[in-house]
Amino acid sequence: MAESVGMDQRIQSLIDARKSLKSSLEKSKAIGLALGKTGHRFVEIEERLPSLEAAVRPIRADRDALVAVGGHINRAVGPAAAVLKVFDAVHGLEKSLLSDPKNDLSGYLSVLKRLEEALKFLGDNCVLAIQWLEDIVEYLEDHNVADDKYLLNLKKSLRGLGEFQTDGGGGGEKERSHSRLDGGLRDAALDKLENEFRRLLKDNSVPLPMASPSSLGDQACIAPSQLPVTVIHKLQAILGRLRANNRLDKCISIYVEVRSLNVRASLQALDLDYLDISVSEFNDVQSIEGYIAQWGNHLEFAVKHLFEAEFKLCNDVFERLGVNVWMDCFSKIAAQAGMLAFLQFGKTVTDSKKDPIKLLKLLDIFTSLNKLRADFNRLFGGVACIEIQNFTRDLIKRLINGAAEIFWELLVQVEIQKQTPPPSDGGVPRLVSFVTDYCNKLLGDKYKSTLTQVLLIHKSWRSERFQDNQLMVEVLRIIKAIQQNLDVWMKAYPDQTLAHFFGMNNHWHLYKNLKGTKIGDQLGDSWLKEHDQYKEYYVTFFLRDSWGKLPSHLSREGLILFSGGHATARDLVKKRLKAFNDAFDDMYKKQSAWVLPEKDLRDRVCQQIVQAIVPVYRSYMQNYGPLVEKDASSSKYVRYTVVALEKLLSSLYIPRPMRYGSFKGTPPSEKLKNEVDLRRTTSAVV
Repeated sequence: MAESVGMDQRIQSLIDARKSLKSSLEKSKAIGLALGKTGHRFVEIEERLPSLEAAVRPIRADRDALVAVGGHINRAVGPAAAVLKVFDAVHGLEKSLLSDPKNDLSGYLSVLKRLEEALKFLGDNCVLAIQWLEDIVEYLEDHNVADDKYLLNLKKSLRGLGEFQTDGGGGGEKERSHSRLDGGLRDAALDKLENEFRRLLKDNSVPLPMASPSSLGDQACIAPSQLPVTVIHKLQAILGRLRANNRLDKCISIYVEVRSLNVRASLQALDLDYLDISVSEFNDVQSIEGYIAQWGNHLEFAVKHLFEAEFKLCNDVFERLGVNVWMDCFSKIAAQAGMLAFLQFGKTVTDSKKDPIKLLKLLDIFTSLNKLRADFNRLFGGVACIEIQNFTRDLIKRLINGAAEIFWELLVQVEIQKQTPPPSDGGVPRLVSFVTDYCNKLLGDKYKSTLTQVLLIHKSWRSERFQDNQLMVEVLRIIKAIQQNLDVWMKAYPDQTLAHFFGMNNHWHLYKNLKGTKIGDQLGDSWLKEHDQYKEYYVTFFLRDSWGKLPSHLSREGLILFSGGHATARDLVKKRLKAFNDAFDDMYKKQSAWVLPEKDLRDRVCQQIVQAIVPVYRSYMQNYGPLVEKDASSSKYVRYTVVALEKLLSSLYIPRPMRYGSFKGTPPSEKLKNEVDLRRTTSAVV
């Protein structure tokens, strides 16, 4: 029992010891956890100690330094706050400036101006605000008022602001600075204004309509309608803002591009491809004569209708920017629109092969330029148009030198032609007809004053004197040289009949084509009458020595009819008809290739030939034709009817291609064969 009690006591003691040990372990564990938490707090306290130290540093700083820092901070914060406020205002303009200025241009320009003012404020004050902030940092650092790390961060931020404000120099420093300040908003707005400037120009630039390129000469001087006043005002307003932002050059480029394209579109209807022709593409000036005539009309149209309008419009749009600006703008439009191409065509003509027709064409070109001289001086007289001025001066110099050179060589060229053989057809040589017509043109109303002016200028360049009547004197020398050529050519013919034929042809040509002209008036009536008399002289000798000999073959001698004499008479008639026919055929064959270009002379000569031969032939055939008509071989002797003979004689000397009329070039031999059918019967010989 006692042992049992003792055992219980020992067990109880173990249980109590266990409980005590467990309680101690739990307390130890709690202490350990508490110690762990306390360690983290020590770390946090240790980490916070530097900032706490920095926070209390001002308390430890000098009292005077702490008092002064407040004023420094206030002075720096004021400008910085103002800058921040303007920055906010700039961002407030963004929506308006990214819209289309087309909808409200004046409002858009007003907003853009506000942006420019804001950027100017920022540009002027950002540097000041940064300088004040840098002063504060320097003060804090010098007086040990702030923590070094804090000051380092401040310096880094201020250095970044300084770099953002400026990129270190260059002509566009201000613009790049503004671009950084507004994030590119101003540049985007200016781009939109340039686009609006282009749109206004394109929408209101319409090519000049033309009914027909051929009617240019009759068309009144009507320039393309000017841009509406409202549009011009809008363009000027845009120019003002773009110029203020150094975008004027770009604006002028846009204007030149749009307006020069508009002028080109107006000229396109004129088909000006010929302006690009080169000297190698044509043989002589005559082959492009039509182009030269068009050129004068087209140039006048371009100057008076198109470039005149562009000149005025440039003045209207750019007048506020000064004369140099708008004149430079106009000169670029004129060059790009094709003015130089017109002048280049004139130069190409001057480079072409030299011949008399070229002289007339050079005078035509000179006349066109001279007619537009006042317009050229006014439109292209400025310094900006120096290229057009130089090109024009060079062209005029070429025209004057080229025309004078050809004119002074005309006499020599005429004299050289003496050595050439005369025409085999006895007609008027090309030289004679050309020179008489040519000289009449030179002294005509169209060319005389221009040629005189050209020769006067040319002589003055060479310090030589030009007499008032020198042009007429030189032309008369040319005509008299032609007369001398005629004398030489007449002597060159071995056939005197052809020489007389040639003489009457050419003396009549000179008389007819110079009578009533300025040359004829200068030469005088006696000179003209002399040539008319020469013509009559040669007509007489020509008829006498050629066709006048034919009637003698139709002699009636020995043809007195008497009983029993028919056979003898018939043989005699056959013989004489054959002789006549042979002589006629030879004469006709020989002279059928000769020509009388002047219809009045041709009709008269043919009529005289007919009168000399046909009546004799008719009478002979009426009296003696029946003697041979019944003969089986009558066709050998009666080759022509009176009608056929007269028709053949009347058709002589007609210049080709109209020589053979309805025969359309049938040669004389074929013509004679066709005419044979009109003979034979006595009834046909009427």
